[in-house]
Amino acid sequence: MDDDLTAVPDDPEKDRNFITALARGLDLLRAFKPGETELTNTDLALRTGLPKPTVSRLTYTLCQLDYLAVDPRSGGYRLGAGVLQLGYGVLAGMEMTKRAQAVMKDLQSGPNTYTTAALAERHRFHAIYVAVLASGEDISLQLHVGSRLPLFRSAIGRAMMIALPAEEQARIFARAADEDPDGDGERRDQIATARDQFRSRGYVTGYGEWRADVNGIAVPVTSLDGRRVWGLNVGGPSFHVSPEELEGTYAPRLIAAAQSLGPFSPDSA
Repeated sequence: MDDDLTAVPDDPEKDRNFITALARGLDLLRAFKPGETELTNTDLALRTGLPKPTVSRLTYTLCQLDYLAVDPRSGGYRLGAGVLQLGYGVLAGMEMTKRAQAVMKDLQSGPNTYTTAALAERHRFHAIYVAVLASGEDISLQLHVGSRLPLFRSAIGRAMMIALPAEEQARIFARAADEDPDGDGERRDQIATARDQFRSRGYVTGYGEWRADVNGIAVPVTSLDGRRVWGLNVGGPSFHVSPEELEGTYAPRLIAAAQSLGPFSPDSA
C-alpha cells in the first residue's frame, strides 16, 4: 500500500462512528497519481491492499455515482467529473481544460464584453464547470470552476446529453425517472428538441430556461479518441446578451472552437 493512502483502522469496531466502506472508496480515489489516466481493478487492489472483489464492488459504486468512469474497451477506470465535488486537484489531470483555455479566450473575446465561456463535464444530473473564462464586467454571470448547471434545463447540459452513447443516455433517463417519475416526459422532450437543434443549426440553445436572466448556446466536445464528452458554451445576462447576437455572431465561433478541440458531427447526434 502506498504511504499516501489512508489505511482503514485494523479494528474499526473500536470507533463505531468510522464508516469503513466510505474510507475504502476514498482510498480508491486517492490511488490515482498525478499524470495517470487509468487504473484497473488489479492496480487498485495492489495499491490499496484491498481484496479484488471488494475493489470491484467499490469501483462499480463509484461509477454509478460518476466519481469514476470505466473504459469498456480497456476495462480501466479514470477519475470522473464528480471528483470536483471532493476537490479541484483533479483539474491538473484534465488535459482538455488546458487546450480549452485558448479557444475560450478567442470565443469570449468577441464584440460583447458581457459574455462568459465555459467548459463542463457531466456529474449525475448536472453539468460541472471545469474551466471558465468570465466576463470582466461588473454585471456578469457569477460562475466559476465547480459551478453546477442542471443537465436537462441548461444548453450545456443538453449538448453533453445528445453526444453520449444511446445506452448511457438511457441509463441517465432511467436514474432521473427513479428520482422524479413525473418529469420523465419533459426531460425526454428537452433532449429531443436539443438534438433537433444541433442537427439543424450545429448548436443547442438555452434562453431563460435555466435562469430567466441568462441566455446561452452550447455544443458538445469529445476527446480525440471519442471516449469522453464535454460541453462548451458561451452566454451572458439576457439584458446584455441577446439570442440574436449569440446565434448571429457567436455561434460560428462556438462551432469552430468545438471542432478544434474534438469534433462531434451533427450526424452523430
